[in-house]
Amino acid sequence: MKSDNQQKLRADRVWLTEDACDLSDFRALAEKTTLLADYPTASAVEKNVLIYNSRKVIEAASTPAGRRAVLAEICEAFGIGPGVVVFKRAYEDTSIIDRASTIFEEIIEEQHRTSTGGGDHFAKPGANDRIWNSLEKHCLADPENFARYYGNTIVALASEAWLGPHYQMTAQVNRVNPGGAAQSAHRDYHLGFQSSKVIEQFPAHVHRLSPVLTLQGAVAHCDMPLESGPTLFLPHSQTYEPGYLALKRQEFKDYFEQNHIQLPLEKGDVVFFNPALFHAAGTNRSKDIKRVANLLQVSSAFGRAMETVNRERMSAKLFPALKALKSRLSAGEIANAVACCAEGYSFPTNLDRDPPLGGLAPKTQAQLMHEALEEGWSDETFTKALADQAAKKLS
Repeated sequence: MKSDNQQKLRADRVWLTEDACDLSDFRALAEKTTLLADYPTASAVEKNVLIYNSRKVIEAASTPAGRRAVLAEICEAFGIGPGVVVFKRAYEDTSIIDRASTIFEEIIEEQHRTSTGGGDHFAKPGANDRIWNSLEKHCLADPENFARYYGNTIVALASEAWLGPHYQMTAQVNRVNPGGAAQSAHRDYHLGFQSSKVIEQFPAHVHRLSPVLTLQGAVAHCDMPLESGPTLFLPHSQTYEPGYLALKRQEFKDYFEQNHIQLPLEKGDVVFFNPALFHAAGTNRSKDIKRVANLLQVSSAFGRAMETVNRERMSAKLFPALKALKSRLSAGEIANAVACCAEGYSFPTNLDRDPPLGGLAPKTQAQLMHEALEEGWSDETFTKALADQAAKKLS
């Protein structure tokens, strides 16, 4: 019996479950107060969120020792602090923002004209406008403006504070039009884009790892009064370890709806936040404000494999062998072989051409192979499907 108890205790430590999420445990963390004294470079605390004057931050980070201190402060703000930081006037020259906004507007108009463009992972499609991979589209449209826009010191400081050097930048524009409804409360990429069934398969240390693989940010491209629906945040919610599963439960969604905060932003402000923070874009209740933000998703340099592998070519070669071995290998053994050959993750992809139909993530190469095996596709049909899927992922 003692051995059984030890095994259960160990399993409960390693495997987080949706059923084990406890609102009272969560509240003990989410209702913590942010103290300005703990963050000497910050200028204020508003609604539990740290507010930084960007010029003051840049001046404080102008020496090696000062930079190290500022990076440490911001890092702890994202990790054990409120999880969300507003940098006021990060872009003092807002003409840089205006030029980028013109580029984004032209892209959106082209998407409307051609009936293209993506939906939203966490909102109903159609109400808002989304530009996937605005980073690349921006660079190709106006490299000089791109250089001035992404040469921003605050963007670099925040990214390095959380992820260290050599980070990878991606970006997506979100325009919430008047009447555009709020997103559902969520955490972000990676685990935030999975179902509970999938999330529960990852051990607890991966739940702790996911938030340090990315950093979320948003550059305000217009003034955003509260009626325009700036992002809803729940400060300190990133510290609840089972939070990726908790937000699947109604009592946690209700708590978010009753306790979230919003802060107005001005054009040129930048918000950065821990991807595990409970958040959602707000409802645009204004009559004439098209709320535009460029959403920055910065990734760790370490989110890559050591070797380059042509999994499309491998999968095409393995597929006929697995069909021939179906009577000699168990379903589990076939699944194991597929897992070592085919790409089992949906990302990175081109979300314009490869949208997440029927879920939060597009179909993986491994899922495609399992589908083909179950339905008895010909080798030629599978090979073509592999190529079509790979083509969708290209920019």
